[in-house]
Amino acid sequence: MTLIVIGGATASGKSALAVGLAHALEAEIINADSMQLYRGMDIGTAKLTSEEQEGIPHHLLSLVDVRTDVTVSWYQERARAKVDELLAAGKHAIVVGGTGLYIKSLLDDLNFPDTNPEVRARLEAEALAEGGLVLHNRLAVLDPAAALAIPVENVRRIVRALEVIEITGKPYTANLPREGSTKYPDAVHFAIESDRDKLDERINLRVEKMWAEGFVEEVRDLVKAGILEGRTAQAAIGYSQIIAMAQGQITEEVAKAATKVATRQYVRRQDTWFRRDERITWLPSEGNHVAAALGSIIKA
Repeated sequence: MTLIVIGGATASGKSALAVGLAHALEAEIINADSMQLYRGMDIGTAKLTSEEQEGIPHHLLSLVDVRTDVTVSWYQERARAKVDELLAAGKHAIVVGGTGLYIKSLLDDLNFPDTNPEVRARLEAEALAEGGLVLHNRLAVLDPAAALAIPVENVRRIVRALEVIEITGKPYTANLPREGSTKYPDAVHFAIESDRDKLDERINLRVEKMWAEGFVEEVRDLVKAGILEGRTAQAAIGYSQIIAMAQGQITEEVAKAATKVATRQYVRRQDTWFRRDERITWLPSEGNHVAAALGSIIKA
């Protein structure tokens, strides 16, 4: 049985490829999108509806409350357990998502240093007083690769990276795996090439569609459900902008435009992250992605 990994940028067509392959291989799908782990975060994360899942079993979706701050190690433990369970049962497993660090934690031997409450508290206080951008700029100096991978909006991960650097005296990315340390050496990896202009257009259309489907109402419901009590979920793209709108800081027009800009910026970071992984077979932007992927799987 095969582990198939589909990474890459937002709106590039990963979910459609995963569902198509799952039908062809009688496989099951495991989520690797950090925000699709949260219950109620559906429209803004483009989480597939039950109809769009087309009867394919999907795992690690809608598991946790929005007040919970999920860690990479938490995801690693559960994703590996599910992959191993499926492979042992004689099923193909398809991991799909755009959170590069989650995919890397599943595949490779990452280390997760202990926390230091005093260092963490001080950095959180600095973030509150000075803002996440100041800490992100500091991270860019200390560990440019980590700053590239971590969005400026995700203050929790910025704080964690700086904490690890201070505790270990090494860059946060020093915890990334050595070459050849993969847990699943026979895994087959894919991503879909994207024309940047066309992808930007798809992002704009996707954001407009989210708004039309009730994204603002979804966020308002999540505020009532306690999203402001956690740090991770409220930092998600689109959610943070609508929260700012609901708090009277920006207009709805600005919130929508800012969501489009932030998504495009995130897509650039995703592309840079996945381009560094030489295991990935890049499928052409146009054509039958399922057929192309199946061909590569058969050759493997």
